[in-house]
Parts: sequence; structure tokens; C-alpha cells
Amino acid sequence: MQVLTDIATGFIGLFNAGGKVFLSYMTGIIPLLIALITAINALVKFIGEGRVNNAMSKLTKFAILRYTLLPILAVFFFTNPMCYTAGRFLPEKYKPAYYDSCVSFLHPVTGLFPHANSAELFVFLGIANGFVKAGGQQAKLALLYALTGIVVIFIRGLVTERLSLYFFKRNGNTSILDGSLDINSLKKNDAQEA
Repeated sequence: MQVLTDIATGFIGLFNAGGKVFLSYMTGIIPLLIALITAINALVKFIGEGRVNNAMSKLTKFAILRYTLLPILAVFFFTNPMCYTAGRFLPEKYKPAYYDSCVSFLHPVTGLFPHANSAELFVFLGIANGFVKAGGQQAKLALLYALTGIVVIFIRGLVTERLSLYFFKRNGNTSILDGSLDINSLKKNDAQEA
């Protein structure tokens, strides 16, 4: 009988732990994300969406800036997972590659700026601990990680862009390629169908 009681206690304990994690999200990251989204949207409205879009289109005109500077700034200032929202200023055809660049930079930046993706900090610190024991310096490792990460996100951005454009073309998604896709009309159609 004790075995069944222990199994039942462990089973319900699993859901208690899940509930605690869920509650921590409701009091931690979710309000933070809502506040960040609200602040970014307010800033865009204050500056003017046209001005922001114009500035971002100039910034992201060149692939090297689109897949290095924009993800670096987004990850540094907005952190994970809010950094992906900076992609809203890109044309649809570049969004998959931007996402790939952004998500690929979250680990390499952690050594220098742990706030950007604090969930990955334990991975970096584990590697850094071994590096330091082997005679290296943690700061040097963090810098090398970040510099290598910048090269990697640029390469991944270019490769993903080429692949995305190929698949958009192959699947006949010309509205994505020529910029005529109107996301707002798609959202309205989805709302009307629901």
C-alpha cells in the first residue's frame, strides 16, 4: 500500500511542480513581455510607424546589417524571447532568415551579456569552468563566443534567406517575394472566418 501512496504522491507532485512553474511565468516573464511589447509599440507610435519603417528599411537594406546589427541590437536590448519582434519591420521574405540569425545569437552572447538569455547561462558557465581549469580566461572565451556568433549568424542569415526565397518561389508565393502580401488583410480574413 505504501508503494501506491508514494506513486500517487509523486504523480500529484509532478503537477504541483508544473503549477508552480506556470505561476512563476504568470508573475515573471509574461508581465515582463507584456510591458516590453507595450513599450515598444508605444515608442513606435510616438516616433511614427512610417518613420520607424523607413529607418528600419534603410538599416536592413544590406544583408550584413540585416543579419548582424539588427539581431545583435534586438537580442541585447529586448532579450529572449522579445528580440524576435524586431523582425516586424522587415519585409516578409526576410523574416525567416532574421529569426534564424536572432535565435542563433542567443547562446553566443550569453557570456558577455547574461541578461540577453539567462536560461542559457548555466551552459556557458559550465563550459567556461572547464576552460578556466584548462588555463583559459572566462572573459576571453565570452568574447570569442560572441565574435564567432556574429560570423555564424551572418552565414546562417544568408543561407536561410537563399533557402526561403527558393521555397517561396517554388511554392508560388509570389506575394511574399514581390512585397504585395498584406498581413493586415490576412488577419482580418482570419478574424472574419473565426
